[in-house]
Amino acid sequence: MNKVPQIYDFVESELRFFRQECNFSEDEMMYFNLKAKHYSIQQIAIKMNISEGKVSKLASAVKKKILKVL
Repeated sequence: MNKVPQIYDFVESELRFFRQECNFSEDEMMYFNLKAKHYSIQQIAIKMNISEGKVSKLASAVKKKILKVL
């Protein structure tokens, strides 16, 4: 059974590719970088000083952009 890769599963060269190609907003980039470090949604919300709901919206936007460039 194949596991869907998470942001923290990518190697550094792949992370750089996404940073360069996905045209992330400032908040999306911050979310992406924190998720790459394996932060939880709760930890990201605290670090970014936003609600968990906003983090979920950022996650969706980031996922959409990653899938688009793939």
